[in-house]
Amino acid sequence: SGIWLGVEWDNPQRGKHDGTYEGTQYFKCRYPKGGSFIRPNKANFGVDFLTAVKDRYGLGDEQEVQPGTESTFIFGKKTVEFVGMDSIAEKQRQLNQLVDISVRECAVSHAGQKEEISRTCANIKHVNLSKNLISSWETVTAIASEIQNLETLIISENKMKFPSTPTSVSSVFSKLRILALNQTEITWTEVLFCAPGWPALEELYLTSNNITVLERPENVLQTLKLLDLSDNQLQDGNQLHLIAHLPRLEQLILRNSGISSICFPDAGFGFKTKMFPSLKHLAINDNKISQWSSINELDKLPSLRSLQCQNNPFTDTEKNPETLRQLIIAKISQLEVLNKCEILPAERRGAELDYRKIFGSEWIAAGGNWDPEKNNPSEEFLAAHPRYPSLCLKYGAPEEGELKGQQPLTLKNQLLTLTIKCPEKPEQKPVQKKLPESMTIQRVKGLLYRLLKIPGSELKLSYESSKLEGKEVELDNDLKPLQFYSIENGDCVLVRW
Repeated sequence: SGIWLGVEWDNPQRGKHDGTYEGTQYFKCRYPKGGSFIRPNKANFGVDFLTAVKDRYGLGDEQEVQPGTESTFIFGKKTVEFVGMDSIAEKQRQLNQLVDISVRECAVSHAGQKEEISRTCANIKHVNLSKNLISSWETVTAIASEIQNLETLIISENKMKFPSTPTSVSSVFSKLRILALNQTEITWTEVLFCAPGWPALEELYLTSNNITVLERPENVLQTLKLLDLSDNQLQDGNQLHLIAHLPRLEQLILRNSGISSICFPDAGFGFKTKMFPSLKHLAINDNKISQWSSINELDKLPSLRSLQCQNNPFTDTEKNPETLRQLIIAKISQLEVLNKCEILPAERRGAELDYRKIFGSEWIAAGGNWDPEKNNPSEEFLAAHPRYPSLCLKYGAPEEGELKGQQPLTLKNQLLTLTIKCPEKPEQKPVQKKLPESMTIQRVKGLLYRLLKIPGSELKLSYESSKLEGKEVELDNDLKPLQFYSIENGDCVLVRW
């Protein structure tokens, strides 16, 4: 008996039914247990924006500021005083001076009386309206129309209705640079309908909106520098082609977006794609990419400098994390940061030399040859290793000695007999040492410190091969072992400082 309200909960596990009671459907729910009936006096229909601001920042017309009352707090048996809290609270109470306002989870549902916001909060630039009771884009527009210099607007976690046709261009959002619409159930089509009103937008956050298909933006979003589509299950990687011509897009975040492959068919290997011309930072972690071919494709992006790609099936093909990192670095020539770790020049050189060596035998088997006239690796090899020819141009083709199968790792095989000379000090007699081929250059420098009393950081090492007289090879990576440089018995290590 009486009046009841039908409610669909944000958390579908919280309800009892789908809007049906004793065979009669009173309202519809997306989930079988997503709905409940409640009495009207249990419902909160929200407050206007300004009321929420005054409640959040402790300003009521009848309130008096009492210095010292808010600066002392008790934690257990200890009293803690926060120095300067009074002055901060006083500033917050002067709403006309506030630039950044957050009324997250304050039950805001409407704008309130016209011009009240603009009179009271004249200097607002950044507003957080997330997790409120805003039910339509018109309400957002009504609030924003009274904020003259609005630059940042966060309205995530509001279940809203958006325009179903293109909106007319107005000056309401003319200065808006950052917009967050996470968990609002907006579709990409609705984004494009609203976008003409965002002429200066630089960052757009659209996570967790069940977006599966994209459309090409025509004359909208052209100023966008960052786009976050994380936690949306896109139909396939080809959806990215539809947003690939945003001219200023520098950062694309696609974490957990269901992507299984990436391809830029407009460019062959060794060439750059015309897609994503400005893209510097790409995040594709937590996806379904299983083939290394997608990583090869990323080398086609002309501006790519930073990549995040953890938790994809292709990473399971290599158990050693260091080797995995080296493979990705070698495959993407211009990368400077991988998984938030900077790639230093020495690391890149080491990764590319290792890559050239690891796949050298495969290159020869596929038709690769030291003689340029006979060098004709198969299309299959080039598709799997498109950077291999450029690495051979950069460092030279791998020498036959580098590709010999490793001998059994007995102690005898592991030890190298080397002569150590100091060219700049002829009076210092050459020393013969037996060193494990697995010893790193850093440890060799440590050994030389004990012999010469010169700090390892000041030492510069190189070696001369006993087979190639006059050819000197620099030992320039402290983390690499002697065997990395193909040093053999009888070779001479040159020490300078």
